[in-house]
Amino acid sequence: MTTPPPFNIVLVEPDIPPNTGSIARLCGATDTILHLVRPLGFSTDDKHLKRAGLDYWRFVDIKYWDSLDQFLAAQAETRLFFFTTKVTRSYTEASFVPGDFLVFGRETKGLPEEILSLYHDRCYTLPMTNPNIRSLNLAMTAGIVLYEALRQRDDVKK
Repeated sequence: MTTPPPFNIVLVEPDIPPNTGSIARLCGATDTILHLVRPLGFSTDDKHLKRAGLDYWRFVDIKYWDSLDQFLAAQAETRLFFFTTKVTRSYTEASFVPGDFLVFGRETKGLPEEILSLYHDRCYTLPMTNPNIRSLNLAMTAGIVLYEALRQRDDVKK
């Protein structure tokens, strides 16, 4: 039996190092590929990683992209899923298959409006019942969505 391709988490211009570190650990633990779209709001050189305690970084399959346009041009549109607080369609309505790309925007701004407009049929959210809370933490959101994708994959294998 062949191993299905891994899922992919894409962080577009992440600017909070601990979030990226937590997501990197999540990716390493689940054999998920992490894609980082520049510019990054922090350095990923060895000195900074060691100081942040990211000794597992070398176990994570990380791809770097110079821009969101470069990343998008290299992917099949049907494999892309975008996550935002600006839509009402729940992530549980998405049908994920191994190899899909789960795309998350910058912590402070989210994904660019033009991307949300262009891919409106591929945008999902994590529902929240309290209107006083703007959004969930990026690392938490990525974990919830990735584990839903893994659950769907495992349900298919049964």
